[in-house]
Amino acid sequence: MHPILVELGPITIRYYGLMYVIAFIVGFFLLAREVRRKGLPLSTEDLLDLLLWTIPSAIVGARLYYVAFRWDVYAHSPIDILKIWEGGLAIHGGVLAGALAVFLYARWKRVPFWGLTDALVPSLVLGQAIGRIGNLMNGDAYGIPTTLPWGLRFPADSPAGMAYPGLATHPSMIYELILNLIIFATLWGIRKRGHRDGFSTATYFILYAVARSIVSFTRGDSLWLGSIPGIGPIRAAHAISVVFVIAFGILIWRRRLYERLPTV
Repeated sequence: MHPILVELGPITIRYYGLMYVIAFIVGFFLLAREVRRKGLPLSTEDLLDLLLWTIPSAIVGARLYYVAFRWDVYAHSPIDILKIWEGGLAIHGGVLAGALAVFLYARWKRVPFWGLTDALVPSLVLGQAIGRIGNLMNGDAYGIPTTLPWGLRFPADSPAGMAYPGLATHPSMIYELILNLIIFATLWGIRKRGHRDGFSTATYFILYAVARSIVSFTRGDSLWLGSIPGIGPIRAAHAISVVFVIAFGILIWRRRLYERLPTV
């Protein structure tokens, strides 16, 4: 695994950035398809505007979320906060910031927020899966040491190699890639079943929370909250995943999102 795909003079193409570009392109076409199918009044230009709002917001949110939990590291060299190509994007922060951007955009364009997010979440989780390939090549989002036969040894200068020199670690990014693809298949399968607006969105948050909680048990770079007496330190991913499951479970129940609307 190596983070750089090709170097052409002063131009360096990194897998990390390339995967985000691919995720953007694939996600845009899937989103456009879903918007047309759902009959939302948004043009191609509108959707480009949406992504130009949402993606930078998500990246900034993901970075700030990560930095907030690792301030002890970045306080000594704040300029390193800008080096996102070295890894350090926390998906929960990105999703929250991106959701806020989508909400503001929906209000501006006067389109139903939940209808828009239902069209968006399949693209989102597929993009997350594609992004994990960048993590694999970069050696970040790595796992804890393992003796399992599929453990990976990363280069010594990678984040995983520096954290666990010479040791095989869980390929946590691959675990999450697989689970994200399963979530994508699930969302793609339910999108035409006529559930109320918001069902696909709530399903995404619940399924991703469960998937991330499972993967987090193997992560070697987890962000941590304070220690709870009798339990010990708690991973931030587990805490926010519990919040997501409860909040969106209540949303599905209270708004009866599981019900299918009658077809005309």
